[in-house]
Amino acid sequence: MSSVAVLTQESFNEHRSGLLPEQKGAAVAGTGAPGEEEEALPTYKDAFPPLPEKAASPEGTQETANAWTSKLRPLKASVITQVFHVPLEERKYKDINQFGEGDQAKVCVDIMHKTGAHLELSLAKDQGLSIMVSGKLDAVMKARKEIVSRLQTQASATVAIPKEHHRFVIGKNGEKLQELELKTATKIQIPRPDDPSNQIKISGTKEGLEKAKHEILLISAEQDKRAVERVNIDKVFHPFITGAYNKLVGEMMQETGARINVPPPSVNKTEIVITGEKEQVALAVAMIKKVSEEKKKNATTIAVEVKKSQHKYVIGPKGNTLQEILDKTGVSVEIPPSDSSSETVILRGEPDRLGQALTEVYAKANSYTVSSVSAPSWLHRFIIGKKGQNLAKITQQMPKVHIEFTEGEDRITLEGPTKDVQMVQSQIEAIVTDLVSRMDYAEISVDPKFHRHLIGKGGVNINRIKELHKVTVRIPPDNEKSNLIRIEGDPQGVQEAKKELLELASRMENERTKDLIIEQRFHRAIIGQKGEKIKEVRDKFPEVIINFPDPAQKSDIVQLRGPRTEVEKCAKFMQKIVAEMVENSFSVSVPIFKQFHRNIIGKGGSNIKKIREETNTKIDLPAENSNSEMIVITGKKANCEVARNRILAIQKELANISEIEVSIPSKLHNSLIGSKGRFVRSIMEECGSVHIHFPTEGSGIDKVTIRGPVEEVEKAKQQLLALAEEKQIKSHTAELRAKPEYHKFLIGKGGGNIRKVRDSTGARIIFPTAEDKDQELITVIGTEEAVQEAQKELEELIKSLDNVVEDNMSVDPKHHRYFVARRGQVLRDLADEYGGVMVSFPRTGSQSEKVTLKGAKECVEAAKKRMLEIVDDLDAQVTIECVIAQKFHRSIMGPKGSRIQQITRDHNVQIKFPEREDQQAAPPAEAPIQENGEANGEVKEPVDPNAPKKCDVIVISGRKERCEAAVEALKALVPVTIEVEVPFELHRYIIGQKGSGIRKMMDEFEVNIQVPAPDQQSDKIAITGLANHLDRAKEGLLERVKELQAEQEDRALRSFKLTITVDPKYHPKIIGRKGAIITNIRTEHDVNIQFPEKNDENQDQITITGYEHKAIAAKEAIQHIVDELEEMISEDITLDSRVHARIIGARGKGIRKIMDEFKVDLRFPQSGAADPNLVTVTGRPELVDEAIDHLLNLEEEYMADVVENEAKMAYMRPPGGSAASMDEQRGPSKGFVVREAPWTTGNEKAPDMSSSEDFPSFGAPVATKTSPWGPKRF
Repeated sequence: MSSVAVLTQESFNEHRSGLLPEQKGAAVAGTGAPGEEEEALPTYKDAFPPLPEKAASPEGTQETANAWTSKLRPLKASVITQVFHVPLEERKYKDINQFGEGDQAKVCVDIMHKTGAHLELSLAKDQGLSIMVSGKLDAVMKARKEIVSRLQTQASATVAIPKEHHRFVIGKNGEKLQELELKTATKIQIPRPDDPSNQIKISGTKEGLEKAKHEILLISAEQDKRAVERVNIDKVFHPFITGAYNKLVGEMMQETGARINVPPPSVNKTEIVITGEKEQVALAVAMIKKVSEEKKKNATTIAVEVKKSQHKYVIGPKGNTLQEILDKTGVSVEIPPSDSSSETVILRGEPDRLGQALTEVYAKANSYTVSSVSAPSWLHRFIIGKKGQNLAKITQQMPKVHIEFTEGEDRITLEGPTKDVQMVQSQIEAIVTDLVSRMDYAEISVDPKFHRHLIGKGGVNINRIKELHKVTVRIPPDNEKSNLIRIEGDPQGVQEAKKELLELASRMENERTKDLIIEQRFHRAIIGQKGEKIKEVRDKFPEVIINFPDPAQKSDIVQLRGPRTEVEKCAKFMQKIVAEMVENSFSVSVPIFKQFHRNIIGKGGSNIKKIREETNTKIDLPAENSNSEMIVITGKKANCEVARNRILAIQKELANISEIEVSIPSKLHNSLIGSKGRFVRSIMEECGSVHIHFPTEGSGIDKVTIRGPVEEVEKAKQQLLALAEEKQIKSHTAELRAKPEYHKFLIGKGGGNIRKVRDSTGARIIFPTAEDKDQELITVIGTEEAVQEAQKELEELIKSLDNVVEDNMSVDPKHHRYFVARRGQVLRDLADEYGGVMVSFPRTGSQSEKVTLKGAKECVEAAKKRMLEIVDDLDAQVTIECVIAQKFHRSIMGPKGSRIQQITRDHNVQIKFPEREDQQAAPPAEAPIQENGEANGEVKEPVDPNAPKKCDVIVISGRKERCEAAVEALKALVPVTIEVEVPFELHRYIIGQKGSGIRKMMDEFEVNIQVPAPDQQSDKIAITGLANHLDRAKEGLLERVKELQAEQEDRALRSFKLTITVDPKYHPKIIGRKGAIITNIRTEHDVNIQFPEKNDENQDQITITGYEHKAIAAKEAIQHIVDELEEMISEDITLDSRVHARIIGARGKGIRKIMDEFKVDLRFPQSGAADPNLVTVTGRPELVDEAIDHLLNLEEEYMADVVENEAKMAYMRPPGGSAASMDEQRGPSKGFVVREAPWTTGNEKAPDMSSSEDFPSFGAPVATKTSPWGPKRF
């Protein structure tokens, strides 16, 4: 592969000249003599160039591939561009149809990712591949290496050695093979041990192949049991032994049968290894020595000086030129190594052949030349053209010429065959002269901070300037920190662009930047979805640049930049938008009992949606699995209050919820609420389900709202007033600290302990909630005496809890399991309830009754008492069976077992449900089949048919009285079924669309409703559910039946039908334009009006359906229209067809105006009508006459214009006649004609253009036929 061009990093702009002067002259088309026309015709070979021959001449091969070994010149630019050329025969991917896609493109993309260089591909005329690589020098070199290995075919060879020698090539653990691949830079594939083949495949460069092959054969020869002979022959005589292209050594091996391994020129070894049978080896050694002795005796040498840069031309691609000289003259040419500075070339051979060889060496050395063309460096990219197009035209014609552009230098270097270099030089010089004569450049200095504003968003500003003035503008990248902007192009365009850019820069210097502080939470809303809202702002203020901070920065600063006045206007506009958003972001939280949330949402969200739409607010409800009862409303303050009142009204309707207002001085509100709401939260928790709402801080309102069940509201009111009174009279607060595990014990079961302290002292005691950070802090509130007394009692309790004691008790081992089961859940509950007391049971299997309790004295005593109660319950525990059919078990359990868990907690019992019966595995009802008699001689007892099934028995364990109560509670949950009489024809309406109606009723009444199958024709609907739900469900169902029956009656009334007879010619008039008239009648009278279909027998019958009185009214309205139509008349008038278009007007505007003005209908003739001038006017007699007069006046007016225009056109027509006559003079087209075609030189016939065989259409079957074009391929 050869390097064709080195380009600068700047972007390419297409060279506008396109053609050279001589090319322009050749491209001018003219009309000359027939002889000249014939000469101007292309030859067949020009129009259809033949494909290149497979076997190219040695010279051609040498010249084409010559540049592969050429060295790239040292590059001065940090970023360069090189163009590489891969000939067709060396391309790895040759599928032309897949160019630009497929594997070749994937490889290029991979190379770009791997090396960081940029690749562009193009095809030359000879189907060779040109690859333009841009990037830094090392990246381009890496890419070049990848291109050679991946896009150019790799040479491969095979070497056969005995199978038993393969392991010596591999070496221990494959080390030898790895070393060999590394040393020779090849890939060596050795067949697997189970593969009988002895062929070793080598792939890589030719030089590497030779090295690898030599080494492998050397290893094999060493291991070969046959004779091995090593002959030391001076390296200079090796070429005479191998011969040109290894012909001589091949003949020796064929003649002797021995294997001769001569080290390649790149390996500095003198030893030649011969292996084979002894006689064969001896014969081969004798032949080699004979050749060596002859050459030593007869050969002489001459040394000549050849420039180092020309050595590569003497060597040729892959050493082919050296082999060619050896083949022609029998003289060996020795070239010094590339790393040596010597320029001496030694020729060794017969004296009479040295002269001829010397001539060949000089011819090859001088076949290439180096030249340069002076060209200003800023013109280089114009010479190259857009994407290298201009340069590609030259390189495709002269692929052997290497063109090098160096950044910063005013010259272009050319290297290649002398004749080609001269032609390329003349072409480039012509381009340079042309560009210098009509191109100019200018440089302006602009502060780098304005560069991005000059470029504009997406390059919009700079692209506009480029296109308008036909110039290129180079703005330095940010990392260069340069203020120099370069403009190149047409002199006038350069000056205009310079002026515009300086004006832009000057304007920017006078611009103002303003920072707006806008909370980040509003940024997304201001920008809008996909930037729609900010686009509107930018369109309104196009001269202002609006920059929002990155969301990750969490900044509130929005930057505006532009002209001072526009920036101020934009800032005010955006502040107004933000003010509206702030107003709309008012938020209020409404506490609503959790059980009423779904009622507020409504079916399918209907209620909540309605409130949102009507109040224009955003309403957020807590998640179902959340414990929060707060509903958050966001929007304008007034709207939020309206929405809040509506939601509270729904709750009030649904439950016995009382709401009262208590007047408490606003100055006490903060102290009543407490830190983070601690005090007010403790009142709400103590009084159960109440909500206390204080007014907004600073409002000055004294009213506090309490909402909840009546008794709880009254209780909360008393506590709140008492607390307010305490605060107002003499408020005192004290704080205590106690370990969190003591809190439950201090509070006591059901709050018993703390209530005693509160009652005895009158102080209020507040414990921390789970949300509080300080979990040890206990607050005491009240009068000073009450607080001191309560504090004293609590401190004594805490002190006693800190006094840790250890006590023992006896528990029967049979009960131990109960306490330690479920990972000690019972013991954990005891520890939580009784101040963290620790209970230790003896090890399992020890049969000891001793149980140890450790903790505060009071806690230990209380825990001990509770454990004795549990043991007493366990001793008194009984097991009762409750028989309930298995089909009801799931209903009894409730969702996620909630109902059964409630019964277990309420009655302190354990309930166990049976396993579900497997219907498939259940034995049949018939007598069981006996096989080989009864097993073990046992006689099975008969099963009692009245005994309950195992799967129906629920086992309840606990105290007898509690178990009995639990049985009653379970039986109360067994669903009951009742039947309701509902007419069969109403069933489908009760079910509703896709079952929506029946699902709604089941959800509302918490029952299951079963409608019988349609084929049963039954009027009975079954309702199954809890007894207390059935009555409501039955009432709801019957109510629905009444509604449906009322709807049926209404449908019967609405189905009254009558017909009216109207002549079909009036139907379009009744319907009106786009159905306007008939739609108006249907809407006004609420009826359905049906016109006859095209195929109906009665085409004059119009059917009206609806309520009787409305249908009659609609009939009268239609009859009124018909009466009016029957009064109308139609008259035909003659209007010149040339004025029809003007009367009709654009899109019928003119004719509609006439029809609306005179209330008539106009019908113009269709194209192809017998009388094109006949126009029909329909309407009331007096209106028709007026319309006809108006039309005739218009005709007279328009005809004057038509006559005048026709007279003008007569003068404007060309004298030579019509265009058709000119076409006739021009004569028929001859088609595409070529000279020197195959059919004109021999007996071959020209292809018949009309023949379907020579030129078949797609998809048409064609018989095979031999032709001069060769066999057809399909």
